[in-house]
Amino acid sequence: MPTDFSIDPETGEIRDSASNLGEFTVSEISQALKRTIEDRFGFVRVRGEISGYKGPHSSGHCYFSLKDESAKIDAVIWRGTFNRLRGKLQEGLEVIASGKITSYPGKSSYQIIIENVEPAGVGALMALLEERRKKLAAEGLFDAARKKPLPFLPEVIGVVTSPTGAVIRDILHRLNDRFPRHVIVWPVHVQGETAAGEVVAAINGFNAMAKKPDLLIVARGGGSLEDLWPFNDETIVRAVAASTIPVISAIGHETDTTLIDHAADWRAPTPTAAAERAVPVRADLLAEMSSLEARVRRAIARVLQERKLRLQSASRALPKPDDMLAFARQRFDGAASRLPGSLRANLQRHDVSLARVTGRLSARPLRERIVERRRKISDLTQRSRRALLQLFSRRRDRFVAEAKLLQSMGYKSVLARGFAVVRDDGGRMLHSAASVKPAAKLSIEFADGKVAAKAEGGGGQGSLF
Repeated sequence: MPTDFSIDPETGEIRDSASNLGEFTVSEISQALKRTIEDRFGFVRVRGEISGYKGPHSSGHCYFSLKDESAKIDAVIWRGTFNRLRGKLQEGLEVIASGKITSYPGKSSYQIIIENVEPAGVGALMALLEERRKKLAAEGLFDAARKKPLPFLPEVIGVVTSPTGAVIRDILHRLNDRFPRHVIVWPVHVQGETAAGEVVAAINGFNAMAKKPDLLIVARGGGSLEDLWPFNDETIVRAVAASTIPVISAIGHETDTTLIDHAADWRAPTPTAAAERAVPVRADLLAEMSSLEARVRRAIARVLQERKLRLQSASRALPKPDDMLAFARQRFDGAASRLPGSLRANLQRHDVSLARVTGRLSARPLRERIVERRRKISDLTQRSRRALLQLFSRRRDRFVAEAKLLQSMGYKSVLARGFAVVRDDGGRMLHSAASVKPAAKLSIEFADGKVAAKAEGGGGQGSLF
């Protein structure tokens, strides 16, 4: 025979009620079921594949399903929760959803109200990572053209990492070994939900400083894909790309790759390698400076030697002072010897002219004119003599000065300072020891005379005797 049941409207409990055949509304039954489900599954983590995902509804809420091989459950994400989600939902993505199970009386079905979603498994993370990489690359955040050159020797280095791990000790130790610099450490968590936000705040904080560091290093040690996941966060990538300070990324080991590596100005395989790239080796710089200094000294000595040889060659081409003055002296002597005769001839011409004039003049005026003319002639003669003497004096002083100048430019003035000129038996000047043949006869000229010598050896080796 049939059995009667009743539902307690307060507790939702279903019990045998053969003696009570009261009626319940559909809403009462739905609410009782809703309370029972929510009490039993107040908070759960459900793993499944996203199905029927079409993006958020016009209201901002998101509706889809989670399924596995044999079952499916409806899922809802309210607008406020959806806007806070870090990951991007997509059809077919396997996720772990956290939330509570409830019923939907309007459809007589149950569903999960999701409060958080995270990818499930490495495969899902890699798929999400690849999609995010393509999106950011399309925006040009990974372009080589936008990467900034690293400073050769930064004065101040900012380091974004955990203050308690081995990473910061390795970086500081390596910097101290190579080239000690002033280091500012911005402590952050490098793993967990807050890591990405703290790293972004550190990068923006360094860029907002009045006196910014010359270089930033973002570093952490190795780990699994899940451990390094914060450094694949889109906000970190954008913060690195927007940084006005050059950034070196040193996340994980050499085989680990995160999205921050693509956006950074230089990617270091390890935190220690980041410190090595940040500064050069001080000892190597000092050695290179010493080498450059020696090269400069040799170059200067070589240039001076070449200039000296050129000056010596040019001085040999100059004429001797005596030869330059000989012609001028000869002209001077000739003019001086002709001067008395020229003066006498000039006086005679004036006397003849005077005699021609005096014949046409009366005796008295003629005598006065003759006296006046003689006085003028005497004055002119004296003035001419003074002018000639002054001219001769200036010419003589000029010749003497030029003779001294030429003498100072001649090689004999160099000999007077203690040098000597070596010539072979043909009188040719020798410029180097390599040009001296064995047992060659030489002539050595000093300031006060010449001496003969004979080379013992040759080609730059041996001595004189």
